[in-house]
Amino acid sequence: MLVLDPATDAVTHSTIRELPRYLDSGDLLVLNDSRVLPARLLGRRRDGGEAEVLLLRPLEGDRHRWEALIRPARRLDPGSQVRFDGSPLAVSIDERRGETATVRLNGVGDPLVEVRRIGVMPTPPYIKERLREPERYQTVFAQQEGSAAAPTAGLHFTPELLAAVLNRGVGIAFITLHVGIDTFRPVRVDDPTQHAIHREWFRVDDGTATAINATRQQGGRVVAVGTTTVRVLETAAAGDRIEPGEGWTGLRILPGHRFRLVDAMLTNFHLPKSSLLMLVSAFAGRERVLAAYAEAIRERYRFYSFGDCMFISRRTPSPTLPTRGREDRV
Repeated sequence: MLVLDPATDAVTHSTIRELPRYLDSGDLLVLNDSRVLPARLLGRRRDGGEAEVLLLRPLEGDRHRWEALIRPARRLDPGSQVRFDGSPLAVSIDERRGETATVRLNGVGDPLVEVRRIGVMPTPPYIKERLREPERYQTVFAQQEGSAAAPTAGLHFTPELLAAVLNRGVGIAFITLHVGIDTFRPVRVDDPTQHAIHREWFRVDDGTATAINATRQQGGRVVAVGTTTVRVLETAAAGDRIEPGEGWTGLRILPGHRFRLVDAMLTNFHLPKSSLLMLVSAFAGRERVLAAYAEAIRERYRFYSFGDCMFISRRTPSPTLPTRGREDRV
C-alpha cells in the first residue's frame, strides 16, 4: 500500500494490514457492498459461431430486458439470437449501438436464476483465464447483487482487517453502487468532459447517511474505499451532508471538482486514460498522482484489479508509522 499525503507530497510505503494505523478513532470507513453477477454468457449464434453477451444492467426494473455488451457485434444484428448449451435461456438482440445492445432474456421464468447457473465472472479483459475460485472476485462483504465488475479496492479486505478497523475505534458503513460499463471503457476523446459516463444504480440507506453526517459533525473523516464509493458519496452530497436515497448516477469527477464529503480514499492503481485515474487526480492533484504512480512503478507495485493499493489522505500520517520495503507489501 502506497500512502500519499497531498498536503506535503510525502509518499510512504506500507501494507494494507497497517491501514488501521492510518485511521483515527472517530473516522468512518465507507465500502461498496455490491456483489458481482456472473453475467458473462458464452453461447452460439444461429449459424453456429461463438458469441458473448455481458449483461450490464436491467432496464426499467425488468429482469428480462438488459443493456449488454455483445461480441461479435457485427454478427449480432437486431432480431438475432444467442443460445447456450444445456440451457433453455435464449438472448435476443432488440437494438444495437456499436458493441452495446438492448437484449431480451427469453425461455425462462426468472432469468437471473439461469444466469447464475451458466454465467461466468466478467473479469477485466487483461485477465485471460477463468478464475478457478469465482469468489475471489467478490469482496468479503458483498451483499447486493448487480455489478458487472467488482469494486476492486474492497478486495483487499479480510474479516480480520475489518475487525482491526473496528478495534481502532473506526466506524464502518456501506453504500451500494452496481459497477457498470465504464469499468471497461477508456477515455478516447481529447476533452475528458466529452467522455460519456454511463449511469450506474446506487443506494445510500438511512443508517449510512446518519453515520456519515454524525462523523462529519464530530470532526471525524469519511474514508471512501474505492472510486465507486467516492462517486456515490459525491452524488448524494447535499452541501456538507448526505441524504439517504437511491437512483442513478452519471457523475463525472475531473480535476477541478470540489469534494464535499470524502476526506480520504483507498483505491487501486488505474489504467492510463481512464475516468478512474482522472477521479483520483481530481482528489489529490494530477502532478502529485502521476509522481506517486512513477514511484509505484519504480517500486514494482502491482496495478489493476488484483494489484496493490493507494491510500490518499488530506492529513499528514503519524510520524510514528513504520516505513516498509517492497518485500513486505501484500
